[in-house]
Amino acid sequence: MSLFWRVFLLNAAVFTAATALLVLSPATVSTPVLPAEGLILVAGLAAMLVANALLLRIGFLPLRRLTRAMTTIDLLRPGSRPPVSGHGGIADLIKAFNAMLDRLEIERATSNARALSAQEAERRRIARELHDEVGQSLTAVLLEMRRVSDDAPEAVATALHQVQETTRDSLDEIRRIARRLRPGVLEELGLASALKSLAGEVGGGVARCRIDGELPELGEEVELVIYRVAQESITNAVRHAAATRIDLSVRVGQSVVRLRVRDDGVGIGDAPEGAGIRGMRERALLAGALLAVEPGPEGGTEVRLDVPIQDGGGR
Repeated sequence: MSLFWRVFLLNAAVFTAATALLVLSPATVSTPVLPAEGLILVAGLAAMLVANALLLRIGFLPLRRLTRAMTTIDLLRPGSRPPVSGHGGIADLIKAFNAMLDRLEIERATSNARALSAQEAERRRIARELHDEVGQSLTAVLLEMRRVSDDAPEAVATALHQVQETTRDSLDEIRRIARRLRPGVLEELGLASALKSLAGEVGGGVARCRIDGELPELGEEVELVIYRVAQESITNAVRHAAATRIDLSVRVGQSVVRLRVRDDGVGIGDAPEGAGIRGMRERALLAGALLAVEPGPEGGTEVRLDVPIQDGGGR
């Protein structure tokens, strides 16, 4: 039954009941209307309006739930669907909305996969150029300055030595940037070594890494998702949260790999999610993983990533 006919029949039921009550009751209306008769008419009208409002509210309750779902749905947290209830057009509308969400989530996941793949390819290209071109150029400059300083006067040699140290520091920084752009240790030594290396890059022993159990074969894409989420979590803790302690842990369960990154920083508070956290959510979707960013049990922030282990290992 269409929405039009449902509303029409609800109103018709109210008017029919009111008409039957008027016919069967001893109440009469004279001309002019007496005060007592006017009170009866007002009371009858109020009862009709209240009954009509209650019936319409009950009939439109599924639409209110659908409206609430429309305003709160987040494609980065897939799976949430309003229940199909109501009759006729209302149920069809909710089914159509759920089908639209299915299509949007599939299209978003596909487009995100392409975008992140292109991003990783660009990261590898830039890292390769930094290492091969800029790195080699700076290395050549260092060698040339060393040769010149050997034949230069003492004062000039001292100045050249200072320039050498500055250039050497710049070369080391470029190499660190290249490693962050393209985690070669992940490709060469695997996820466990890459996470330990990532924690070791934070100076002062701030970050600690613990891996419980032997990591299964997850596949390159899933391992890259775990690595990037850990990398972004540590970066946020160091740069934005002023953390002095970061605990990174990985535990292997029967059907899931659990990544936890916990810090003692200032926490996220009521601040809206930035591009970094949304990027982590998009990566988690690629691996079919669940991501949660919440306040830690002892302050700071805790990032949890639960990655399902596919049958047969890898994806």
